[in-house]
This record gives sequence, C-alpha cells and structure tokens, in this order.
Amino acid sequence: MGTKARLALVAVALGIVYVVWGSTYLAIRVAVREMPPLVGMGSRFLTAGLLLGALLTARGIDIRVSRKQLAGAALVGLLLPLLGNGLVAIGEESGAPSGIAALLVAAVPLYVAVYRFLAGDRPRLLSVLGVVLGFGGLAWLVLAGRDQGHVPLGGALIILAASAFWGFGSWVQPRLHLPENAFVLSVHEMWTGGSMMIAVGLLRGERPHLLAYGGHTWLAWGYLVVFGSMIAYTAYAWVLANARIGLVATYAYVNPLVAVLLGWLILDEPITRGIVTGGLVIIAAVAIVITVESRPRARRVEPVLEAAA
Repeated sequence: MGTKARLALVAVALGIVYVVWGSTYLAIRVAVREMPPLVGMGSRFLTAGLLLGALLTARGIDIRVSRKQLAGAALVGLLLPLLGNGLVAIGEESGAPSGIAALLVAAVPLYVAVYRFLAGDRPRLLSVLGVVLGFGGLAWLVLAGRDQGHVPLGGALIILAASAFWGFGSWVQPRLHLPENAFVLSVHEMWTGGSMMIAVGLLRGERPHLLAYGGHTWLAWGYLVVFGSMIAYTAYAWVLANARIGLVATYAYVNPLVAVLLGWLILDEPITRGIVTGGLVIIAAVAIVITVESRPRARRVEPVLEAAA
C-alpha cells in the first residue's frame, strides 16, 4: 500500500473514531429514554460481540481462547462495558446531558495517570499539573452545571465513577492474560460484559418491554450495535496499529466536542458558560497528560487511554 493511500485510510479511520464514538453519548441518551440502561446497553454489547464473532469466523479467524484468556477478557468486560459504559447509561438515564457525560468520561487518561502514579510509576511534573488541572475542571463542570440546573449531581457522580472504572480497566488490561488478536479480545470482552450487564440489570429490577419502544429508540440501539461497537472499534484497532499513538490519542479530546455539539443540535442540550469553561480545562488537561506521557522514557511507557462509549 502506498504512502498516500495509507494516510488516506488513517484519516478515514480516525474520522470514524472522532465522529462515531463522539456520537455514541447522544445515542445512549436517546436509547435510555425508553430502554432500561443496563439491559439495553448489555443487549447492545452482547449482540455486537456475537455479530463480530460470526464475522471473524466467516473470514477464517479462530476466535477460540483458553480459560485464562477468557477470564481476562471477562474482567475487562466487567470493568469497561459493565462498570464503564453501564454506569454512563445509568447516569444519562438519571438526567445527565450527553455532552456533559462525554466531558466527564474524557477524564479517563487522568485516572490512568493516577493509577500509574499509585503503582509506583514516577510522574513527570507536567503530568501532575495536568492531572490536578483536569480534576479542577471536572469539579468546576459539575458544580457550575449544578448551579445552573443543567447537571444533576447524582447522574454526574455516577458518570465520574464510570470514568474511574474505565480508567482502571485501561490501566490493568496490559497486566492480564488476554487474546493476542485485538478483535478476538473485543468479541469476548463484549459478549461477557454484555451478559453481565443484562444479569445485573435484571437483578436491579429492570424489565425490557420490546414492543413498547419507539422507532427512535430502536434506531439509537441499532446505531450503537453496528457503528458504536463494531465499526468504530474496528477503525480504532486498525488506526492504533498504523498511526502514531500521539495522533490516535487526539480522539480523547475530540469526542467530547462532537458529543457537546450533537447534544446541542439534536437534543437542545444547553451549552452554558460553565460547560464551556470546565470542558476546555478538562480537554487541555487531557492533552497535556497524553502529550507528556506519550514521550519515550528509559523504560516502556504504558498506554494512557483506552475508552470508548
């Protein structure tokens, strides 16, 4: 493949990650208006995992894994789909706007940096400053939004917890025994995580009423299955292997901008001064942490992000 063709594919794949992952917060907000959050999003991941597994099998890729690899994938499924995406869905069901949810989840690289520091990784000064700045932006976003009546505190705290779990799942993933093929990992992460989400949802009293859902709900759910879980993840996995990590990492601060704009355009979610100020501070802090931690050290530097709605 020529250089121009590869650059074009990188641009297309990165564009998909920018727009599609940024739009999943809007789709989740629409879906959970009628669907119960955990059962609805769990069925999304379970369906996407089964479809992706069938597609890989049809292409001759062996998706079988060992018990140890399956256990590792299930742990990732617990931390990312269930405790990450599932809590985002509950937070949005509780009234948190989709754009606010995306800005709160954008803090995942900050949490990853904190976990690395706690594990003994000596932080760089700029990383520490970026983390402090980022959490200050989070506090301002939640408190300013609450004062203006646009950010319910309960929903915001649930999404902050989701971001912390997402960060921990991203930090612990390289330490687990997992399938080498990223797509095979995705299959087992999604079907196990989706199954756990459905089970927990049923235990907390969620009951799906399939015939009662409107067309917008099913459209949002289908979009999340096909575009959010299958196409965007495939694009992310490909671009991660074919572009610099510093370039790929830019999705962490482009996604929130896409989500805020789509929420404003489609759902009439307000863009207040507090949202703009807090959002810009968070994005700037994430950009600092990603830029600093992407620089080579004397020893291997672990990835500082791995999140997707």
